Amino acid sequence: MSVRYIGSKARVSGLIADLAGPPPSDAGVFVDGFSGTGVVASAVADLGWPVRINDHLTSSAITSAARLIARSDVPFASLGGYEAALTKLAEVQPVLGFITREYSPVSAQHTEVERRYFTEANASRIDAMRAQITTWREDGTVSATEERLLIADLLAAANRVANIAGTYGCFLRNWSSTGVRELELHPRDLRSRPVEMDVHVGDVTQIPVRPEDVVYFDPPYTKRQYAAYYHILETIALGDEPEVGGVTGLRPWRHLASDFCYRKRALTALTSLVHDCTAGRVLLSYSSEGHVGQDELEAALAPLGELTVHSLGEIGRYRPNDAAVRNADSVHEYVFELRRSARGVAVQSSLPLAVQGVA
Repeated sequence: MSVRYIGSKARVSGLIADLAGPPPSDAGVFVDGFSGTGVVASAVADLGWPVRINDHLTSSAITSAARLIARSDVPFASLGGYEAALTKLAEVQPVLGFITREYSPVSAQHTEVERRYFTEANASRIDAMRAQITTWREDGTVSATEERLLIADLLAAANRVANIAGTYGCFLRNWSSTGVRELELHPRDLRSRPVEMDVHVGDVTQIPVRPEDVVYFDPPYTKRQYAAYYHILETIALGDEPEVGGVTGLRPWRHLASDFCYRKRALTALTSLVHDCTAGRVLLSYSSEGHVGQDELEAALAPLGELTVHSLGEIGRYRPNDAAVRNADSVHEYVFELRRSARGVAVQSSLPLAVQGVA
């Protein structure tokens, strides 16, 4: 994906996979609780792990799952194969749909602002392609997995022509060279061998987990709420028409607000997340940019089992605009690894008092 995904682990996914190691013989699953763009899930799948992915955004879950799809999973028998399906999808006639009405200059016809996320030409093609995918799924032309792949490819295509600085938190006032390009669908390199996976969308605490699993958590670190920053991708993924408003045309997102993004709630949320997880191994990514300091988080997690803190080194900070690039510095990435033998044996039965809110 060309979108600058906040907190992306693209540059350290291999290191995280190395920490996970090869899959064990006890039929454990690698559970990626905050899958994002799916780079970590893809890296561990390369090692042979069965993967369970989850994200509270449908767009992220779809994007992650698409990285795990093998060519044999998506024959597109009714459309002549994967590449032929993309060609047919690209040939649909543009329509003036929801994305065009709300996120192109057409928005000025019924709002007080001209939202320049996409040109009218690109927005109307996004609308047409998304509608065609829905039709194909409803009439049985494509399977659920094929539908997921086509939506992921459409999201990637939309990202390549979005008139944004990096996320969908706002659009650029003037058209960028990227924003005026023609939208194009590109086939991706599909896996040669299938990956055993299942996909969830929802609350991270509701993912099925067993003691033999390895669970990886990459929660938000800062105040940036993903549901707001990537709202248009979510609308394309869902294919719905929510009530939107304001300058940026945000879809309703408050119900998806994360406690990890609030400084006063982050430590309790992180500790509870790890404490309540029943997996024998938990890998928790965190960053020096986060609300909670390394020492503070280490002190909170240490009573929960055998804790090791792995340093992954420095990576570039998120840079949404030219000013941020000029002032760029780096952040340090860590993985907190917690091991425990069995629930209730190597783990304390309750959270530390300070985490419970008792001084």
